[in-house]
Amino acid sequence: MPRTTSNRQFINPTNGSASSQEFALQYPLMPITDFGSITPDTPLEALNLNWREQDLPERLRTKHVHRLHPYLGKFIPQIVEIFLRKFEPKTVCDPFSGSGTTLVEAVTLGIDSIGCDISEFNNLVAGVKTGRYDLDALEHDIFDIQNRALPEPQKALFEKGIPYSPSEYLASWFAPSALEALLAYRELISDYPSAEVLKVILSRSARSARLTAHFDLEFPKKPQTAPYYCYKHRRTCKPTDNAAQFLKRYGVDTLKRIREFDSLQTEAQIKIIEGDSRNAEFPQHDLVITSPPYVGLIDYHEQHRYAYELLGLHWKADKEIGAAANGKSQKAVTEYVNNMIESFRNVKRSLSPAGRMVVIVNDKLELYDNIREEAGMKLDARVEWHVNRRTGRRSGDFFESVLIWTRK
Repeated sequence: MPRTTSNRQFINPTNGSASSQEFALQYPLMPITDFGSITPDTPLEALNLNWREQDLPERLRTKHVHRLHPYLGKFIPQIVEIFLRKFEPKTVCDPFSGSGTTLVEAVTLGIDSIGCDISEFNNLVAGVKTGRYDLDALEHDIFDIQNRALPEPQKALFEKGIPYSPSEYLASWFAPSALEALLAYRELISDYPSAEVLKVILSRSARSARLTAHFDLEFPKKPQTAPYYCYKHRRTCKPTDNAAQFLKRYGVDTLKRIREFDSLQTEAQIKIIEGDSRNAEFPQHDLVITSPPYVGLIDYHEQHRYAYELLGLHWKADKEIGAAANGKSQKAVTEYVNNMIESFRNVKRSLSPAGRMVVIVNDKLELYDNIREEAGMKLDARVEWHVNRRTGRRSGDFFESVLIWTRK
């Protein structure tokens, strides 16, 4: 069926998805870069989201607290900002809030927000990103713990009376000297009011200090203990045996990013629910913006295993929806669909009668028409966008759909 819309990038609910070839034709056109110009009167047809690197550079996609900790599977903040400005909710809800992108963008615009995630670590990161701080006290804590823990990690552990007995995982994935620094830092965290921030610094540092190849921080399968050819640096590299450098670097970077975000914070209220989106009790809201997990793609607990081990967090991987460990069999797909239907039905119970859901997905398995229908929603519009920048060694690009749903 031929498309009749004036802009190929906007898709009418009855007209299907746009192809790669059509999107390639869009690139000569100018995508949105003046995000403050978006208002409720901005037509959806005008939302050209096909950013090139020069249109939306990496430093803007990871601005201020959005890069407090690496997180696979998060959507870029500009997508959230656009639809918050377009629909101007009083309260926005993200039932798969992950590292808190929706919550961060909402608070900068003065919009109350609700986030829910099954992962204790995800909620820790989201809470730290959206927290409000005495910046002078935070600076003191960040530098004081470094001064105490890092010059002589063994002494710090001895003074705390902590036996050096790491788990099997920690002993395998960290060089002894790196692990010693991480453990010394960890054991001092409880001495500080800024403990939650220090936990995130510790976790981010541990991610970089693991025995992994520099180019393989996202999906390492086993510890890298010998020198290797590094595709990132194009030379032979050695696995790191130092965590102190990362604890110092990320301490400085975290303080800088929180200071920057502090100047953007409003008095908007933030509620973070550690729970299952299928049965969590959501407060009233008038907009949902979310990027739900995809089937068989990411193990959200496993990607931060080092943090769970170091911080003693509760492991709830068995409750993840669409976990990669479950694969992409027909059984796994059916289970995923049923779980997503249950989640959207649940969040819909607290959605205002005139409320909307904005769902960002790469629906290559064409599951979301059924999910939407069974959840009791109708499709008002779909906006397609080209995701053409990847990180690490992942290659290729793909397309995502912004699905805009309202009640039937």
